[in-house]
Amino acid sequence: MLDIKVTLNQNCKEKPDWFKLGFGKYFTDHMFLMDYEEGKGWHDPRIVPYGPIPMDPSCSCFHYAQEIFEGMKAYRTAEGKIQFFRPEENFKRLNTSCERLVVPKLDEELLLEGLKQLVTIEKDWVPESPASLYIRPFVIANQEMLGVHPSTHYIYCVILSPSGAYYASGIDPVKIYVETKYVRASRGGMGAYKTGGNYAASLIAQEEAEKEGYSQVLWLDGVERKYVEEVGSMNVFFKINGEIITPDLDGSILPGITRKSVIQLLESWGMPVSERKLSIDELEQAARDGKLEEAWGTGTAAVISPIGELKAGDTVTIINNNEIGPISHRLYDTLTDIQWGRQPDPFGWITPCCD
Repeated sequence: MLDIKVTLNQNCKEKPDWFKLGFGKYFTDHMFLMDYEEGKGWHDPRIVPYGPIPMDPSCSCFHYAQEIFEGMKAYRTAEGKIQFFRPEENFKRLNTSCERLVVPKLDEELLLEGLKQLVTIEKDWVPESPASLYIRPFVIANQEMLGVHPSTHYIYCVILSPSGAYYASGIDPVKIYVETKYVRASRGGMGAYKTGGNYAASLIAQEEAEKEGYSQVLWLDGVERKYVEEVGSMNVFFKINGEIITPDLDGSILPGITRKSVIQLLESWGMPVSERKLSIDELEQAARDGKLEEAWGTGTAAVISPIGELKAGDTVTIINNNEIGPISHRLYDTLTDIQWGRQPDPFGWITPCCD
């Protein structure tokens, strides 16, 4: 085990009701911290009581948004074991985001060991299925100086939040609004990296879609404004006339870990996926021709989110009778069964944590 200093919380909280968790409302008793200083590198990995992080008002992250984050989960199996789903992929993507935002890269082995130790200390906070422990690693720039340049100081932190099932009753299809006014990202920008600015830029479109009665936004590309990119903060898949299509990773789309897993699963079932450009015109034509068979989003929170309705301009399209389709259902069942240990993991996706 790597040398990680541990300071235990002497005033632990009362656990919340596992059946009333929601998402991101409760936080555990401890967090993982590590500091970076130019000339010294990343140092002082430690687990400490959960609490505020002192920050000077001039810190870089407040003014120039130099920060990145990740999202993953820990699951409790029926036998009481706690495990992660592809955490190595999350830490690899974290370092990819670091590179784009000129943040010093982190030792991925240390990050995984630190996560294991933190979750082991907090194992009583890991609820049983269908709830899970959401994990939020993040890096913020905390140099105390104004000026548009990469920071010389950073904080890496991991906080944990027990979170309830995404679906309260069944896997309900969502209604999607095609966004034509605002741009989410473009090639060369930040779309392929997990940074808060991407999410801040999406809020106004999300708010306007909700006013129209739609729960998510389908984003189009930022250049030609005609190619499908993401749905909300999820990757998206369509089944058109037997072909499963997802937008290719051209530099503006986040390379989702659930997306990657879905492609591997589909290919293992003999259903190859086409990673290519898909225009909104092609999608609408497929719907008119009765060839748009199924659609779904993929992401850490929902795993699989079936799409039942699509609105583009004045055109409203109902997909698969507004019901979850057979592929979406099979993907959801298979992925969640692997995550909670209800079926074998033939891909090596599961990383054990503790009992």
